[in-house]
Amino acid sequence: MSHTAVVILNHNGEKLLQQFLPSVLLYSEGADIVVADNASTDKSIEILQQKFPHVRLIQLDQNYGFCGGYNRALKVIQADQYVLLNSDIEVTPNWLVPMLALLKSDNTIAAVQPKILSYHQKHKFEHAGAAGGFIDSLGYPFCRGRIFDHIETDEGQYDDEREIFWATGACMMIRSEAFHRFDGFDEDFFAHMEEIDLCWKLHRVNQKIFYCGHSTVYHVGAGTLGYGNPKKTYLNFRNSLSLVYKHLLFSELIYKFPLRIFLDWIAAAIFLLKGTPKNCKAVLRAHVAFIRNVHVETRKRTEIQTNYPMYSGRMIKSGLILYDYYIRGKKRLD
Repeated sequence: MSHTAVVILNHNGEKLLQQFLPSVLLYSEGADIVVADNASTDKSIEILQQKFPHVRLIQLDQNYGFCGGYNRALKVIQADQYVLLNSDIEVTPNWLVPMLALLKSDNTIAAVQPKILSYHQKHKFEHAGAAGGFIDSLGYPFCRGRIFDHIETDEGQYDDEREIFWATGACMMIRSEAFHRFDGFDEDFFAHMEEIDLCWKLHRVNQKIFYCGHSTVYHVGAGTLGYGNPKKTYLNFRNSLSLVYKHLLFSELIYKFPLRIFLDWIAAAIFLLKGTPKNCKAVLRAHVAFIRNVHVETRKRTEIQTNYPMYSGRMIKSGLILYDYYIRGKKRLD
């Protein structure tokens, strides 16, 4: 019998656990519910032990971030598939069944994500994942239902099942063997864009990532770091450089990587002009951090390009999403 474990990573999220864990327990019939705690200093542990005694609790000795926390927790959880679930998500009746059916329908499907709608505006898609993730030829990520800051209204236009490039770490069902094949997430990412990196690796071994529009969850979003938070800006820009540096072919890297650097500088200038100098500084700090760690990134790149060289780029969208969005005014993915 197929065994599913729903795993929630928590760090000082006592209020979120009390608000959203009941829906997970109510609507996740047949699955094990696990909370992995990243060394919380609030009352999270006390609340879990007193109010949710049937939930398995894994206590980590320090805050390892999203990547390290999940890597350590999933090593000690036996299941055929994991569901990585943010603590600020409200699930709905029958949410697991369509995703599991899709995962089991094809053994080349490694991971599936549901439709992600906003908890506060339930007719709108949510920033983190929306209706499935893609990247363009420069490695910029975007989603159906959400391109940059343009959020679509859910009118059933994405009530489908289709292959995507990446599934959101906010709510991802993934085969355990697929997760552990690459030793989980790259912990140098700490948080943000680690799921894109893992999905890219899975594509390299001819595995597929799918979106399931017949399953819906509601995400609060930015529960740990707000969308304009300089730390989030830093992680996104630093991790984005790592992502494209590791995965692009050398023939692409020699001209695309300098272009990404240039576009990042433009983004930094825009932050400054908009009166958010901390975000401007965060972009520059991200570049410095990448340069300081480039020897490690080069080792990772060599390993990936040597051991898993064959990726055709089939699911990478041609063109530049920046050009389509800002110049052509294209707000929706075909």
